[in-house]
Amino acid sequence: MMNLTDPYTITYPEILAVADREGAQVELIELFDCVGGAMWAMHHYTQSPLVKDARMVGGSSRYLLVPGSVTLDLQGSRFPAGISGVGVTADEIMVEYLGMGGGGVGASICRATARGVLRSRCDESGGGKVAGATIWLPRRERVLIGIDDTDTPEAGATWTLAHNIARAVVDESTRYLSHTIVQLFPVAFRTKNCVSTVCEFATSDPDRLIARFRSLLEAYTLSPHTGMAAYTGFDPSGLLSFGQRVKRGQVSPVDLESLQDPSLHLIIEGRGSVGAVAALPFYTRFEEALDLWTG
Repeated sequence: MMNLTDPYTITYPEILAVADREGAQVELIELFDCVGGAMWAMHHYTQSPLVKDARMVGGSSRYLLVPGSVTLDLQGSRFPAGISGVGVTADEIMVEYLGMGGGGVGASICRATARGVLRSRCDESGGGKVAGATIWLPRRERVLIGIDDTDTPEAGATWTLAHNIARAVVDESTRYLSHTIVQLFPVAFRTKNCVSTVCEFATSDPDRLIARFRSLLEAYTLSPHTGMAAYTGFDPSGLLSFGQRVKRGQVSPVDLESLQDPSLHLIIEGRGSVGAVAALPFYTRFEEALDLWTG
């Protein structure tokens, strides 16, 4: 007979958090191993006053949070678990969970033992107990890196190169979160499909991340027209109108000069920089990113 080491604990593989510069918004990112548990938690956690939005991205649950502390009126079946506290300091992000019964197990030991947690306070849980945990995570910043025009008619593929570089630059200060392929307007000088790629990271060292990504991109690109752009900030939606223009028709690199967002950085300014910038606001917006807009 097989033995289970800990039959009533499912540890989250990793928990991360990014904050905006003011510390007024936090995105909590929970990588999960049990999809049922993650879906149950999202269904109930969204009732918490500190949770402003929630969504699934691949194998992760994402919660948009605001700092504060609240008392949760937990009720079995109706509202059995939630997020009761969020705090942001210069270096750390604190999240407090609370739940009852099985929801208390998820709110306590399952999250307190996750990778990425610097330290935790955790209640005894199980049975009908109300239990919770407070976890402290490194405060990280969102960095988006867009690239385009890395291949030639003979060889290469931008989306595969982007993914492999993104995996290679991961270290303790930087985690790779998502990869989005963005369909652009099929210009005449395209290789074939005319797509760019944006990779999303959570990092405490944006400069090191961007420099390492650039070094590998310059080493492995096959095209003299490669473009690379980086966005260091919480929300790139200010670039959405530009990205939409590039999906609808041909846009000149000269038009990049009109973009005044201080969080946007042109790293490699080849012809592909138009597609690289256009990809940034479509990170994790997979269906919209893949739509072909030629009508």
